[in-house]
Amino acid sequence: MTLSLACILAEAARRYPDRTAVVDGPLHETYAALWAGALARGAALRELGVGPGDRVALMVPNTVDFPRAYYAILAAGAVVVPVHLLLTPAEVAYVLKDSGARLLLVDRSLAGAGAEAAWLASIPVVSVGGPEGAPEADAAWRGVLPRLEDTAAATAPLTTYAIRRPEDPAVFLYTSGTTGRSKGAVLTQLNLVMNAVVNAFDANDVSSEDVVLGCLPLFHAYGQTVAMNTTFRVGATLVLMGRFRPERALELMTEHRATIFHGVPTMYVALTEAAARQRPGPLALRMCVSGGASLPLAVLEAVEKHLGAPVFEGYGLSETSPTATVNQPQFGSRPGTVGHRVWGVDVEIAVPESDPPAFLPAGELGEIVVRGHNVFAGYHNLPEETAATMADGWFRTGDLGTRDADGFVTIVDRTKDVVIRGGFNVYPSEVEDVLMRHPGIGQVAVIGVPHPVHGEEVCAVVVPADPAAPPEPAEVVEWAAARLGRHKYPRQVEIAESLPLGPSMKVLKRELRRTVTPATGA
Repeated sequence: MTLSLACILAEAARRYPDRTAVVDGPLHETYAALWAGALARGAALRELGVGPGDRVALMVPNTVDFPRAYYAILAAGAVVVPVHLLLTPAEVAYVLKDSGARLLLVDRSLAGAGAEAAWLASIPVVSVGGPEGAPEADAAWRGVLPRLEDTAAATAPLTTYAIRRPEDPAVFLYTSGTTGRSKGAVLTQLNLVMNAVVNAFDANDVSSEDVVLGCLPLFHAYGQTVAMNTTFRVGATLVLMGRFRPERALELMTEHRATIFHGVPTMYVALTEAAARQRPGPLALRMCVSGGASLPLAVLEAVEKHLGAPVFEGYGLSETSPTATVNQPQFGSRPGTVGHRVWGVDVEIAVPESDPPAFLPAGELGEIVVRGHNVFAGYHNLPEETAATMADGWFRTGDLGTRDADGFVTIVDRTKDVVIRGGFNVYPSEVEDVLMRHPGIGQVAVIGVPHPVHGEEVCAVVVPADPAAPPEPAEVVEWAAARLGRHKYPRQVEIAESLPLGPSMKVLKRELRRTVTPATGA
């Protein structure tokens, strides 16, 4: 049996060749043109030595070049390793080395950072997008890096995509673990094809007539699967937005008659505030989908008031492709919940750490476990950590929740100390490891504190190395910002005499969360 995620775009080009696939500023790219571009670039990758099963890293923002390169990698039979654009070059280099990437494809606007990361990882780097000397290119690197498009122009395009099997890897999504070390979640061809199909036809009821506003970063599982792949599966139109700005998002909704919007709670907060200020023209929105973090009921109500569309909140992780549950039109929507399990996926509430999982009755609190076509193949080169997350075929999410008698799942808390800032996961141990290198810090604990815009803010509680000369909080923030991705560094620093410890000498972060003042501001 064969199956490739590349068929998502290939079939859309066959069925809807003249329909607009992507809108990127003034560019309206048809499905036929998008697939032709992917086949040409896939041939260029082959010319550069990329073969089936090789990993190719992709460092590109939300432009048409992302799907072109993404599907080019898949068409060549290779594995896509999307790179988080907020990482530092050193962090990118870790992803490149750990994944075993053979090549880095980098947008010309990010060429400097990409070249530095590739140099640190000792792999070649090739730029994508824009003609030579394009104004958006990183000026210092104009003409220095080879361009994928130049190789494609001198090479005959692929005639079709490479044959793959359902269990073959399609994408590595890097997500940090409780140890702080980034882990590559291996998602298969079957995982991602099925998640796109289920999101399109069972969870959200998307049609080829829909216009989807794509503000979510495409390097993230949510934007990649729920927005891009799902849209292409049905031949709908994806309107891309490189950097989310609420006022501009409202303008795009109006201009393109967008019918579907995918976002995280921070986006919805900003959108409703902007809509209340500027009163946008008539909107065609029929559905909003929320994920990445819990959506406050007040925000949901504001969306329905100002944008005039129902909000369907869902739940998932990188390891579940990502969608596991969502409020679905067929089952009705229940505010405050993340809805029902999606088609072909089982979701249960189990006694934490039970193996095999001991399931709990309706209404009882336990760990959410997931089984089905969406569950990943494991963490790349980490068999022990993979085994620790699986129990009798069930994926342990590490999240606590309940399921009521009607099947609606509610997320209650996280057993892991992950901070979700603006829809991005931040792992405290990784931040703590960096902060402990600061000469003025003796001890540190990183927690998430409530924030009105970002959902949670990263907060570092610091015990000075010298109590007589504690570091200034602003200086710690600046120091961390130079060493961590923009979504990771703490914006709030609290100086403390000591950290609360339990009997086993572990820091009691729940006590810190109880005593630290919640963050405010932007």
